[in-house]
Amino acid sequence: MIKVLSWVLLLGVLISSCTKPDRKASPSAYMVDLLEKITEQNHTYRHPYMHELRIAHYDSLWRQATGGEKKLDYHYKKSMALLNAGRSVEAVASFQSLYEALLEYQDDYPEAVNAQLVNLESLIAISYLRQGEQENCVMNHTSASCIIPIAAEGFHQLPDGSSRAIETYTRILQDNPDALDARWLLNIAYMTLGKYPNQVPDDWLIPPETFASEYPLKKFTDVAPQLGLATRALSGGTVIEDFNQDGYLDIMVTSWGLQDQMQYFQHDGEKADDAMSFTEKTTEAGLEGLVSGLNMVHTDYNNDGLPDVLVLRGAWLEEHGRHPNSLLRNDGPNSDGVPVFTDVTEEVGLLEFMPTQTAVWSDFNNDGWVDLLIGNETPTEKFYKFPVRFYLNQGGKSDSVSFTEGAEIAGIKLTEYIKGVTAGDYDNDGWADVYISTLAGRNFLFRNLGATSDGIPRFEDVTEAAGMLEDMKTFPTWFWDYDNDGWLDIFVSGYNRGTAGSIAHQVAAEYLGLPFEADMPRLYHNNGADSTGQPTFTDVTQEANLHQIMHTMGSNFGDLDNDGYLDMFLGTGDPDFRSIIPNLVFRNNRGKQFQNVTTAGGFGNLQKGHAVAFADLDHDGDQDIFVNMGGANYGDVYQNTLFENPYSSSDSANHWITLRLIGTQSNRMAIGARIEIVVTEREALRSIFRDVNTGGSFGSNTLRQEIGLGSSSLIDTLQISWPTSQTIQTFTNIKADQSLVITEGNNEVQTTIY
Repeated sequence: MIKVLSWVLLLGVLISSCTKPDRKASPSAYMVDLLEKITEQNHTYRHPYMHELRIAHYDSLWRQATGGEKKLDYHYKKSMALLNAGRSVEAVASFQSLYEALLEYQDDYPEAVNAQLVNLESLIAISYLRQGEQENCVMNHTSASCIIPIAAEGFHQLPDGSSRAIETYTRILQDNPDALDARWLLNIAYMTLGKYPNQVPDDWLIPPETFASEYPLKKFTDVAPQLGLATRALSGGTVIEDFNQDGYLDIMVTSWGLQDQMQYFQHDGEKADDAMSFTEKTTEAGLEGLVSGLNMVHTDYNNDGLPDVLVLRGAWLEEHGRHPNSLLRNDGPNSDGVPVFTDVTEEVGLLEFMPTQTAVWSDFNNDGWVDLLIGNETPTEKFYKFPVRFYLNQGGKSDSVSFTEGAEIAGIKLTEYIKGVTAGDYDNDGWADVYISTLAGRNFLFRNLGATSDGIPRFEDVTEAAGMLEDMKTFPTWFWDYDNDGWLDIFVSGYNRGTAGSIAHQVAAEYLGLPFEADMPRLYHNNGADSTGQPTFTDVTQEANLHQIMHTMGSNFGDLDNDGYLDMFLGTGDPDFRSIIPNLVFRNNRGKQFQNVTTAGGFGNLQKGHAVAFADLDHDGDQDIFVNMGGANYGDVYQNTLFENPYSSSDSANHWITLRLIGTQSNRMAIGARIEIVVTEREALRSIFRDVNTGGSFGSNTLRQEIGLGSSSLIDTLQISWPTSQTIQTFTNIKADQSLVITEGNNEVQTTIY
């Protein structure tokens, strides 16, 4: 009870101490002040990611300790804090000093000490490897840095870190040939020096063919360094959208550090000689001081035609994660063409203090205004609870837009460790349903039964009835129609490394064909309506060639080669520095199975991958991919990447169409609208289905629908199903390779400049 009261008092201090500046006169300044106060309150060694404070704290305790066991414990905690802070050279020295100190106790406590010595050797090795990454991939970054298989331009020019890592991993493997994480990281270290595979000892070699792609996808190139987009930060969120309504897509990114400034990069459009050029306009956009955020999702919450952004904060931090989210209202471009954002979180009724990184916008009651579902994180067996929040948009009921919380009435008030939420109409009844991913051991499918007279939709847990009740730990998730049959399927990625240490151990076992532990992803195929009128799902992960370790964080889907089938990009990793595993990309092979194209496409970055967004940033008809990179620990920074799609300029380029839908009765951004395109390909009719949304649960695609058409240069039929009006608009004989605007209720199609 004392601890509960202390948090209540803390929140009272936070709110009362932020009475200036005036909330109504300067709402953004109020949020900036609030975030500053939260940073101050979290400025303590007890915070798990305040590494510099933890170094000082444990160093002080270590120097004062007299007992051997306590002194060793403080020494270890200080060493870990040095590694996590990015002080890798000092971490090596500290771990080595601790190793020597432990040897004095080996004769008296051999079993316990030997286990600790093994762990310390692993930490010494990864400290060396991290030193090499920092000196080369981070400080001397190139477009080829850390992308497996590492090309010559990505080889380390400063070899000391990787060389010493090789020496240490060699000793580990000589003592324990079954140390698969050491074997994996040894191969990586050799790669960084250009010595893989020829100089890797045969007994420990991971064969090159295990990295081969299953389809010869064309190589994508990271162009972020040339465009000024390779900003160095921690894990965070990504949104791609046309924020200033000039026809060109802009980029917004966050980094989760308490003092990490969010950034806005505006597309230079016609003013640039290059078709893809960006200028940072963070200050001009009114974002200065708005910091932190592990994820973002965007929408047009007030139906003014301007995309707004929700910043999500506090994830992974448990009791330290009582941070506010931020709803940033887009007030339109200023005289210089830069959109200006205002924080309206408190004004619209969304100010709360809970840890989260996942949310979804959808019009759940079909009143023409998007609502908001936020999945918060409650670890098991904790006294504090952070339930799901379900905010209904009251925009149609008053002059000003606000939200009312109604999770309990709607029947969706969960209290779980939620990592992914997604919305889609899986039963084709016109109401948006919900799927929720958790780290607690099970996921949830909620069917939307429709709104009653009070305007609040009611949800029913149909997980078991739909054939999806399983015991598993998962992270990102989404609805999509991967096989173009008109019924939304569900993908959810596993996030459980098993019991054998780092995920590198499990990945090495998988690559070598050995037994491994990890929660696999699930691809649930929608079987369509059964005799009761309700769809069931079948787990087709094995048949679809997706029964692979993914350990996914940020991820999203799009169309790599414009064949009309949705592919996916999976960012991988976890806070452990030994989680050096490639990001993964899978190509959809005509809705039958997926092909791993990671190495062929040049996507396999070994650093931590977070929010992913697909969008045609250079307006050439194919989708590029922006990935927010970096880990959780303050020493695990990395550059963000932008993979430019090469297909439009190739001989094998497919056709495409870009659609911007504008709702009139339905919500302005047309979230939840259904698109069916019918084309003739290989002398047969073929349908391509899309739902208007921002993609996966960690990363926010543009709401423009960029749709590949395969070899078809003409759309026979284009059909739009609008969510609120329930009307269907049909257009015929539309030429491919153009961008169109379609407005609900208007049968005239507008051709656009983009």
